[in-house]
Amino acid sequence: MTQTPTAQPPARGQARAQFTVPAAHPMVSLLGSGDSLLRVIETAFPGVDIHVRGNEVNATGGAADVALVQRLFDEMMLVLRTGQPMTEDAVERSIAMLRASGNGEGDGQETPAEVLTQNILSSRGRTIRPKTLNQKRYVDAIDKHTIVFGIGPAGTGKTYLAMAKAVQALQAKQVSRIILTRPAVEAGERLGFLPGTLYDKIDPYLRPLYDALHDMLDPDSIPKLMASGTIEVAPLAYMRGRTLNDAFIILDEAQNTSAEQMKMFLTRLGFESKIVVTGDVTQVDLPSGTKSGLRQVQDILEGLDDVHFSRLTSHDVVRHKLVGRIVDAYEKYDSENGTENGTHKGVRNKRK
Repeated sequence: MTQTPTAQPPARGQARAQFTVPAAHPMVSLLGSGDSLLRVIETAFPGVDIHVRGNEVNATGGAADVALVQRLFDEMMLVLRTGQPMTEDAVERSIAMLRASGNGEGDGQETPAEVLTQNILSSRGRTIRPKTLNQKRYVDAIDKHTIVFGIGPAGTGKTYLAMAKAVQALQAKQVSRIILTRPAVEAGERLGFLPGTLYDKIDPYLRPLYDALHDMLDPDSIPKLMASGTIEVAPLAYMRGRTLNDAFIILDEAQNTSAEQMKMFLTRLGFESKIVVTGDVTQVDLPSGTKSGLRQVQDILEGLDDVHFSRLTSHDVVRHKLVGRIVDAYEKYDSENGTENGTHKGVRNKRK
């Protein structure tokens, strides 16, 4: 992309930029089918007039907005050159990253193209990669540190990205096994009333981990890997008394561990192993009087060498857009009313 002078100067107080798209890239890849990507950009920059003619894009408006639009098109072209298509969601996230950087809110040098083109794992015709800046930093932290905590609301990819890194490490022979675990804590139900054996009762709590595995591996290979012990999916209670060497270990839903369980789990760490702990401290389902181990561990281990805390927010939600808005709405309500998840802290259904 290049910016070139135009024949007529823009009106006073405005700037103009012209972008030439290389012939190797069809305009539909940049503007989207039916100009869907262009409409996202126009909605985000209502003060900028964008006109397309042939393989040229002209933008006129306030200097700051035009500069952002120019950077956006440059970043989009960098992504397209990797062979990865642009989507409406990717354009919206790129705009958010560029605006945060322009407002001085960004504290790193990562660009949207760097975030959106970082491949973690390719499986079954799809590639898993981070979609936000915080997700990229979370993934990078997993590479750099032995113990990483991924803390954030539902839908931010905490567990999914950790599992992708685990499968990547297994395939690269960096570890010899993957261990996935969750505390079997009831969220309003009672295990004892569920039908079946103990395994049948616990299985629903582990099901999300199985589902993620099926996204990342050939489903036919999973039973064999589990039978050989290469992949283990088990309740947290099964970790007691073990030392886990040469393994990638993930503790999911860690907000539902007690302080004692969290200490027990972290001290299972063996040689050549890595631990990722994920959870949402706003969704604790522990009995009254039981302190969440995930809340407490932040006070205990923050700043410890080779331990990293990655904190994701509603801006990192990659589910339906409404999920992020719901998270923000609850946070606003709690802030204004002194509540937690919309409920007064003293009467949370006897949960803390």
